[in-house]
Amino acid sequence: MPLEDGDPARWRGQQVNGEVSGTPHPRGTGDPPPRGTAAPDGSRREAMAEDWEPGPALGDRDVTPGGVLQRAGQEPGRREEALMAELSELVQKVVKSSSWWERHGVDISILACSFLLLPAGFLCLRSAQAIPFLAGVLTLGVVHHTLTVKGSHLASHNALTESKSWGKVWAVFFIELCSAFTAEQATYNHVKIHHGYTNVIGLGDSSTWKLPFLNRYVYMFIAPLAVPIITPLVALDLLRNVEWKAALRTLCCMFLGLYCHYWLLLNVSGFQSPWSALLCMLLTRSLLAHPYIHVNIFQHIGLPMFAADQKPKRIHLMSLGVLNLPRNALLDWSFGHSLISCHVEHHLFPSLSDNMCLKIKPVVSQYLKQKKLPYNEDTYASRLRLFLQRYEELMVHAPPITELVGIQ
Repeated sequence: MPLEDGDPARWRGQQVNGEVSGTPHPRGTGDPPPRGTAAPDGSRREAMAEDWEPGPALGDRDVTPGGVLQRAGQEPGRREEALMAELSELVQKVVKSSSWWERHGVDISILACSFLLLPAGFLCLRSAQAIPFLAGVLTLGVVHHTLTVKGSHLASHNALTESKSWGKVWAVFFIELCSAFTAEQATYNHVKIHHGYTNVIGLGDSSTWKLPFLNRYVYMFIAPLAVPIITPLVALDLLRNVEWKAALRTLCCMFLGLYCHYWLLLNVSGFQSPWSALLCMLLTRSLLAHPYIHVNIFQHIGLPMFAADQKPKRIHLMSLGVLNLPRNALLDWSFGHSLISCHVEHHLFPSLSDNMCLKIKPVVSQYLKQKKLPYNEDTYASRLRLFLQRYEELMVHAPPITELVGIQ
């Protein structure tokens, strides 16, 4: 289950008379344009959100804040680019002053600790007593989501390592072996489409998280239990879009990951029947499925939406269309800061690790507030109430397009 906020898959519905029709996958960002095509506004630069790297904000030119803003003058487009360049410079200073431990080590250690907890989780399931057994379910459930959500998300953005070759290896491991999904489609749809076109209707607007034929309570509290079943089925459907070698690799990794989990439950945890082992697999893999679904819709749906030919520049697009939730120990560990309390920072600088997103958070929040730009924050409980109250408007009907009056 890679990702997060508009995870990889295709939107099979279409907009008709202002409503979304068709049956969307519960994971995804909409049908992407073919690889190598230009963005709807003719600009590939803004679409490729992952291209941001810590380096000079404006090449060899003067990148001092005063110099950038002075050159920009009063032209709206230039001013927005200057704002993003100025913020990038501030963030680059933080990144360059950070150690390897801060940039990568903290998050790698969390993932390593999760692996080390696996034997304890499987052994706890051998117990006939309720408390140790439940401790095993909780341990395996948290470990599963840490590897499949946090690990896959970081791997899709190549945020675990500075080596692109190793980044591809980790992407296959976390996305395909651990998450039973396809790495190519996960990376392309999430990184290039969702991040490049955040809240742009028909592309990165999280439309495929909507299942209009379900009522609010079924969608919010019952449907998430099916995520472990739906995930590999969606992956199999997406294999039609990748080369046969990649598809074969994905099939092997998916089978190996699922079978290893099943084999360990039978041979280490001591389950007596295949059905009890499969039921335990479903239970542990869906343990945090509810917040997983909720977080993905809370942080984008209900915020301003834009037409592809009318979207604002990057800094406005991300500050308007992304929302941060408060710190939460369980979700911070399992999902990562970039999906919870630092989602705005993550969308502005997607190649940074969870720990670095947390470190740059004060810089980003202070800068956006100084420049009178939106910095959306809300609580989990508040967003849950909002979606239950306005479910028809937010999750059934197509969102209205935001007019750009006042933005520029």
